[in-house]
Amino acid sequence: MPRFKLTLEYAGTRYSGWQIQKNARTVQGELDRAVRTVTQREKFELYGAGRTDAGVHALAQVAHLDIATTLPPATLRARLNDELPADINILRIDVVSHRFHARHSAVSRSYVYQIARRRTAFAKPLVWWVKDPLDTSAMRGAAMLMTGLQNFVSFTDDDPEAKSTKVLVDTIDVIERGDLILVRIVGSHFLWKMVRRIVGVLAGVGRGELTSADVRSFLTKHSPVPARLTAPSSGLLLERVQYEDDPPLAPVDPPLHLTAW
Repeated sequence: MPRFKLTLEYAGTRYSGWQIQKNARTVQGELDRAVRTVTQREKFELYGAGRTDAGVHALAQVAHLDIATTLPPATLRARLNDELPADINILRIDVVSHRFHARHSAVSRSYVYQIARRRTAFAKPLVWWVKDPLDTSAMRGAAMLMTGLQNFVSFTDDDPEAKSTKVLVDTIDVIERGDLILVRIVGSHFLWKMVRRIVGVLAGVGRGELTSADVRSFLTKHSPVPARLTAPSSGLLLERVQYEDDPPLAPVDPPLHLTAW
């Protein structure tokens, strides 16, 4: 039975996240339905590189699919895309070794969060509009404090007794592109709501509501403040899942461009 590596993009606005759920529309659920329709198979394994929350988007999510089919990758991709809704698109399908696992083979993941500095008529589902002026220099300084191996217990709702809340964050970059502020976060893995709470805290620093000392304290003891500052899901995009021998990340090129006025 072949194993296929699927790379796909989706707009998460209409979905309750990636993972299949009862009584909820999800990206994996739509893909599962399309696979059943195209292949007429009931038994297969479809495994994603990671979950994305409700409303979160993906530029290059990865999944692997084990299924008995004679369809070549190009034909399988075309037929699946014909069955999928317009806001989910498979970019490519490759045949891979069974040693490859979408989740366990990943060496890092990168997310990009889009903050808009102005009201926009077209991009509301893809940004968080922050009306207050943001000090990006202060945000960069705070971002540096959150890199390395840190305890992000204040940045997640995961149970620290059931799951380690220590995460290795490689980089957090704060980049200005016209009227967009992009926050790119690269790390080994991420906890539930962690990225959105990091962005919320950075915005709090940018507004002048939080200090570097506050950020340090969030990483040393549990605080309810990051939860109150959780950024909305609309601005978050899973940018890439990185595997061994993949080329390095290119400079951030936002899918949305807001011209400064």
